[in-house]
Amino acid sequence: MLDWLYTGIAFVMKAWHALFSTFLDPAGGITWALSIMFLVVTVRLILFPLFVKQIKSQRAMQELQPEIQKLRKQYGSDRQGMSQAMMALQKERGVNPLAGCLPILPQIPVFLSLFHVLRRLAPGKDGLYSWSDELTDQAAKAELFGAPISSSFNMTGPKEAAILGLDGVTYGGIRVVAVVLIVVMCITTFVTQKQIMRRSGPVEGQAAMVQKVLLYGMPLSLFVTGFFFPIGVLLYWTTNNLWTLGQQFFILRKLPPPGSPAAKAKAAADKPAIDPKTLAPKPGAKPVRTKPGRPAPVDGAVSDVPSDTGSTSSNGSGSPGKGAASRSPGGKSGSAPANRGKRKRR
Repeated sequence: MLDWLYTGIAFVMKAWHALFSTFLDPAGGITWALSIMFLVVTVRLILFPLFVKQIKSQRAMQELQPEIQKLRKQYGSDRQGMSQAMMALQKERGVNPLAGCLPILPQIPVFLSLFHVLRRLAPGKDGLYSWSDELTDQAAKAELFGAPISSSFNMTGPKEAAILGLDGVTYGGIRVVAVVLIVVMCITTFVTQKQIMRRSGPVEGQAAMVQKVLLYGMPLSLFVTGFFFPIGVLLYWTTNNLWTLGQQFFILRKLPPPGSPAAKAKAAADKPAIDPKTLAPKPGAKPVRTKPGRPAPVDGAVSDVPSDTGSTSSNGSGSPGKGAASRSPGGKSGSAPANRGKRKRR
């Protein structure tokens, strides 16, 4: 049923093996190890657009958190109403919560296919899928640090006898390589999950509990199941984790989570600086100096605010300055009574 998928994975490994065989030993373990590692590169490059969608979906969900909190307060214990309101809000904003799983789902069949291909590898077997008999035998006998890539920590049946019958191959050597790769795989899985938590930002409630389960549960489960994985599968998983670490480091550096110190620093750095020249007075205009708490006068307007010393002149003498007119309560000029007196004497 899934032979087409197994054939596709075997074909990609065969293509990379043919490339590396141009300057490396075709039967060497390093050649086949590089073929598995570049299988990871091929898959992750194909899935990179889905990873970008995942990042955008996570950031959009973070921006919706304040509105989601309001909906929770509004609906209280009404789960059905809350669910419908959430779906309406996500549809309105174009957010798909399932987009966060997009890069993970396609990797599952790839991992299972590689596991199936390497598990069937054994010295002296017929050609598998798109591989010839010679290529299949080379892959089964290829050793990485003394352990064939098709071997695992626990083996039974004819495969165990065929692999242990190879020159220089011992169960002890296989198990040492397997344990080292299992430990590295678990550590990189833990660090990768920590990075995912940093990328997604702070969460609360059930989401926080799920993150903790994944943070500690995934490495523990891999530590148990890793003893049954072929060496090639352990190498695939470790390489996949290292790729994820590098990819997420790049994303976190370029697009830090909203509200994080890195995001605030990036926003401050991107803010345009104010040119001091734009704050300087225009040519020919005197700079306006105001006391603290007092607004500056608008250009061309006369300030009606009296000075603190009670003087009306600019030189502080207490007499009106030139051109200053004292206004009477009626709003007329102070020179009007003097004119009336002159008219009476005449």
